[in-house]
Amino acid sequence: MDTKWLEDFVSLAQTRSFSRSAQLRHVTQPAFSRRIQALEGWAGVDLVDRSIYPTRLTPAGDTFLAQAQEMLATLQATRNLMRTHQTSGSDMLDFALPHTLAFSFFPHWLLELRRSFPQLKTRLIALNVHDAVLRLTEGHCDLLLAYDHPSQPLQLSTERYEMLTLGRETLAPFSRADADGKPLWRLPGTASNKLPLLSYAAGAYMARLVEHILKAAPQPPQLNLVYETDMAESLKAMALEGHGLAFLPASSVKKDVRAKRLAPAGEPGAWETTMDVRIVRERPQSARGVKPGAAALWEHLANSGA
Repeated sequence: MDTKWLEDFVSLAQTRSFSRSAQLRHVTQPAFSRRIQALEGWAGVDLVDRSIYPTRLTPAGDTFLAQAQEMLATLQATRNLMRTHQTSGSDMLDFALPHTLAFSFFPHWLLELRRSFPQLKTRLIALNVHDAVLRLTEGHCDLLLAYDHPSQPLQLSTERYEMLTLGRETLAPFSRADADGKPLWRLPGTASNKLPLLSYAAGAYMARLVEHILKAAPQPPQLNLVYETDMAESLKAMALEGHGLAFLPASSVKKDVRAKRLAPAGEPGAWETTMDVRIVRERPQSARGVKPGAAALWEHLANSGA
């Protein structure tokens, strides 16, 4: 059994909604449903009554809920106990962050940070958004870097976690540039000449932001999906080769735009959105074994306005 199934089940009991819990757990609804079914398969009994709406637990599910909460509490306490055995003098800070931030934002931010905080030593853990958040909530990293957008906010308890804003990032469409530096494809396209779209996979954090952009667009875009992946760097590589247009973080393509390898594929402001880049930590009163370097870095960022 995967302990994530227990967390999924507790979330479902609280929200009584598969779609809401899937959003809170940073997974697609089909994937979330499969995990609940897997838990029921392990338990050997139906835990959720799917015959009514809103969702409710079966009598067996009510019984199992108390046990699941107790098991998770025990696991958390055990993890905190183990963290007290970490070498207190360790000065290597573990950062968990999505792949997109690892390629685009983090290197430049770290270079600037070391000018005022030169003693910093880091270990980078690049994951998808869901797993990066889990790294923090499960106590397997010191700090989390993540995007935060009003339509897709970070679903973390403010009682247990705190965050600072490090900067802002713009997500916008880009296409390979022609000999004159103009985009090969430009939004919105036409019904007779649909634009080839290089897309994020359904359920990915960036995919939901692109959906938000397209819904708010001044006119319906005419797009033909030709490629799909979870990785922004893969979309960028495909765009550079001329396979279509892709929505990419502006910081990740700055050099390519300057060199006229890529060009904006839409009117500025009409086909883009801006998100905050946050750094998150578990509040010291909730955590155990906080590294002195992590505490010093947080104080530095807070005092300098991040």
